Amino acid sequence: MNDPSKGNLKIHITSESSGFPVADARVRISYTGVPDSVLEEVTTDSSGQTDTLALDAPPEEYSLEETAEEQPYAEYTILAEAPGMEPVSIAGAEILSGVTAIQNIRMRPAGPDTEGEERFVIPAHTLYGNYPPKIPEDEIKPVSETGEIVLSRVVVPEYIVVHDGSPRDSTARNYYVKYKDYIKNVASSEIYATWPENTIRANVLAIMSFTLNRVYTEWYRNQGYDFTITSSTAFDHKWIPERNIYDTISSVVDELFADYLSRPNVRQPILTQYCDGRQVQCAGWMTQWGSKSLGDQGYSAIRILRYYYGDDLYINTAEAISGIPSSWPGYDLEEGSTGDKVRQLQEQLTAIAGAYPALPKLTADGIYGPATADAVRRFQGVFGLPRTGVTDYPTWYKISEIYVGVSRIAELT
Repeated sequence: MNDPSKGNLKIHITSESSGFPVADARVRISYTGVPDSVLEEVTTDSSGQTDTLALDAPPEEYSLEETAEEQPYAEYTILAEAPGMEPVSIAGAEILSGVTAIQNIRMRPAGPDTEGEERFVIPAHTLYGNYPPKIPEDEIKPVSETGEIVLSRVVVPEYIVVHDGSPRDSTARNYYVKYKDYIKNVASSEIYATWPENTIRANVLAIMSFTLNRVYTEWYRNQGYDFTITSSTAFDHKWIPERNIYDTISSVVDELFADYLSRPNVRQPILTQYCDGRQVQCAGWMTQWGSKSLGDQGYSAIRILRYYYGDDLYINTAEAISGIPSSWPGYDLEEGSTGDKVRQLQEQLTAIAGAYPALPKLTADGIYGPATADAVRRFQGVFGLPRTGVTDYPTWYKISEIYVGVSRIAELT
């Protein structure tokens, strides 16, 4: 799997109606454009996941060199089928050399009117395809204290509403998307996951700050629209329904998702605009290829951002995170930890185990012993986190996220 001309793919299938994993789904993978030539056929396990598959990909340097003209990723078509479910076909899944692509698929229960599969076609990556350049805006929005809905503090939303088109396109569909999933999708659509970690961090921070500015200022709702943000690169970021994300980007978002960028004495997150720096130039904004070059030179994420946006930019953390039962305690929970936070963790893991049979159920005694550490380790393995057995910040919020998902559906049913 370390072959430089190989990339990895892991597929995770859940039910759209229950949020539970779909076991024993049959997944067939072919080159996009050659659907009848099946390269791999695999089956999901009890957690709704496939093994990690190694697939051919172009050389890694195609995604690392700004002057490269060749397409840096291979395109595959994924067909998922499961008893009682509507089949799903995704054409154009992007496999980059040396990183793991994660394809999340939500399957709908089949009904009497089901005809064929639900089909998605993933367009070209923004760094490779041709997309409209961003229309410049002020990075700090004028906020009226009267007549406008403006939040009193920065809150990370649980969901945002994405309008899949330009603002005035009334035929475009609105999607309810989990905030973290949105950020992972956009970053995977707009930068290459092979880039330096600090470059990925800088770009993720810019994407999150821009998005939270839209949330905080109610930018589109104050213009009479019923959505948070659009998928048009002329106005916002590129977001693509059902596209794959990447492990290197996912882990950064899980670590930083409550952060945004600030200026002194400005309450709102900064509308951090950027462009690619190759097809489009943008004075005063970050360029994506430029940020990659600075990452190669060893710049930290904040140094990259300040290089473009100025030295008075700093990283802030939202005061609240919506849609979670309880916030992270502020320190890691590990073997020897005790108390209410441990008990809550044990209760949540046990509820999750009701949907994911590969995970053990725990006695909620408030003592973080070997059994709890093992349950956390197994959870981390299923959900792509480092298997440490320690409940750190990303693990706490991933457990909260999955717990809310499976328990909310259970309450509704």
